Amino acid sequence: MEKDDTAPSKPNVLKQSGQATYPVCIKDDTSVKDGFVEVKFKPVSGKEDQAGGVIWRAKDANNYYVARANALEDNVTIYHTVKGKRSEKKRTEVRVASGEWHTLRVDFKSNHFTVTLDGKKAIEWNDDTFKDAGKVGVWTKADSVTLFDDFSYGDK
Repeated sequence: MEKDDTAPSKPNVLKQSGQATYPVCIKDDTSVKDGFVEVKFKPVSGKEDQAGGVIWRAKDANNYYVARANALEDNVTIYHTVKGKRSEKKRTEVRVASGEWHTLRVDFKSNHFTVTLDGKKAIEWNDDTFKDAGKVGVWTKADSVTLFDDFSYGDK
């Protein structure tokens, strides 16, 4: 946790500043099959990436769905990661300003997923890879320094 005076819910935020291929923070005591996951995030810096994402139906750190927004690429993308291998499924070009707070949300029911960024629908996608309830969390990539706040999730 770190203090950030710009945080939507002052004073503390979760700061991802380490480097890895796909740094994840999974909430271990969660199990959601049909519901939502939402977070406010602020891309701060990164030369390779400035990304923030949410994870759902995670079995572990190598098997999950992820939707992410990237400030360097100005897009929102949905993926699934199976046995540590990430595969892009759908992408939408949308402005993602660096240094500003954004809200990323995924609503998921059965095999249907809706991704929204700042309250606007970005992606709808259907997939059957992970059907069971799983954990939720947040995600970044490479050298992204990203702040997270107001993480929430629930059943539908």
